[in-house]
Amino acid sequence: MIKLFKFLRPYKSQVALIIVLLFLQAMAELYLPTLMSDIVNKGIVNGDTNYIMKIGGFMLLVAAGSGICTILASFLSSKAATAFGRDLRGMVFKRGERFSLHEFDKIGTPSMITRTTNDITQIQQVTVMMMRFMVTAPIMAVGGLIMALSKDKKLTLVLAVAIPLLTLLIFFVAKKAIPLFKVMQEKVDKINLILRENLTGIRVIRAFNRIDDEKKRFEEASYDFTSTAIRVNKMMAFVMPIMMLIMNFTSVAIIWFGGIRIDNGNMQVGDMMAFLQYAMQIMFSFIMLAMMFVMIPRAEASAVRVNEVLDMEPEITDPKNPSNAKDERGYIEFKDVTFSYPGAAEPAISNISFNAKPGETTAIIGGTGSGKSTLINLIPRFYDIQGGSILVDGVDVREMTQQTLRSKIGFVPQKAVLFTGTIAENIRYGKEDATDAEVRHAGEIAQAADFISNMKDEYDAVIAQGGNNVSGGQKQRLSIARALVGKPEIYI
Repeated sequence: MIKLFKFLRPYKSQVALIIVLLFLQAMAELYLPTLMSDIVNKGIVNGDTNYIMKIGGFMLLVAAGSGICTILASFLSSKAATAFGRDLRGMVFKRGERFSLHEFDKIGTPSMITRTTNDITQIQQVTVMMMRFMVTAPIMAVGGLIMALSKDKKLTLVLAVAIPLLTLLIFFVAKKAIPLFKVMQEKVDKINLILRENLTGIRVIRAFNRIDDEKKRFEEASYDFTSTAIRVNKMMAFVMPIMMLIMNFTSVAIIWFGGIRIDNGNMQVGDMMAFLQYAMQIMFSFIMLAMMFVMIPRAEASAVRVNEVLDMEPEITDPKNPSNAKDERGYIEFKDVTFSYPGAAEPAISNISFNAKPGETTAIIGGTGSGKSTLINLIPRFYDIQGGSILVDGVDVREMTQQTLRSKIGFVPQKAVLFTGTIAENIRYGKEDATDAEVRHAGEIAQAADFISNMKDEYDAVIAQGGNNVSGGQKQRLSIARALVGKPEIYI
């Protein structure tokens, strides 16, 4: 968690102002019981109405100042934490964009979604609370103790019993909750995985009449998460009443022993009332810290997962001194290429050599599982090979920048993927600055022009999420048009 706070540096001026405001608020809160004590001891006891009005008015000013500081601190802490969350989300997304398929395989798409959304939200919420409570609670606790000692040292012995009890309770909660919160985040991943598989594979599920089985699988994952969440919440439900019980017994003890000291002439009524308020401030400070310890373990588990993404260095990186392509254009050569998937017992392809020259059509033919798709994925460098070399335009793909390499290739995947937006925007994905004429020409060559012309808005027709409002063949043709529009050297 602390490791992520380095990304709060752009907001250090806001954080500094929040600390100042919270310090002023805490000082005001600590000063109010003393003013109340003075009103009772000097005003009410002596029947001095002017003194009561004077100090009472000053109390209102102090309370108003405290309120203003609280509002400003809350606004600034929320603003800084939200911006911090936005920055983290952006960094995780950008790091994910740089990952090779190997890193995606390692983390998993559902987990990546959870880390970018749920985990960062947990961190963001705790950051707000830390800005508020981690500053206020220690000041109130220490300041309250000092002020309580100034009112009556012997009565402070009551707090010497209550505070250790609260501390032990908080320690017990933190020790038990941290492992459970970590497990909860993993179970959220599991729910996301099943949900994503159900949404993307709904046709297969229905075709094989496995809806009831998938419902059962989801219910099991959901129940698993729920049972863990209930265990944590039971712990919280057990803790809060005990803390309130300790507070109430402390109040009774202060009033009991304070009454005895007042009766013996060792303490004034106003001082006992102020002491009681200081005791409550100290106790509430520990409750605030307990709330922090409830949320911090879950945020800590989330921070570990976010750091795992940010610390993961992409295996496929650009060379420091990239090589320029030679005279050949659209030339591909495989030289004794060997590739294995991580953890695989045998290579997916082994000692493959061939060349594909400009102007030629080269077909890769083989049975299921023979490595055709694997071989194709190596050309744009979606994975890095373990042996041999792949040359594009006479240069090893590892010696070219990924942008240069992929700008030479028009790629049509086996499973056509379209994005939300218009048809023209989807085709321009292959060339951002393509003119309308180029977009139409690509559509014609891909044999997509006929069905596009039959749509209401033609090239401005909107494609739904995942291309659900066009057929599989239409998606494939738009995917081909997208590859054609950039006029690359190599078509895959």
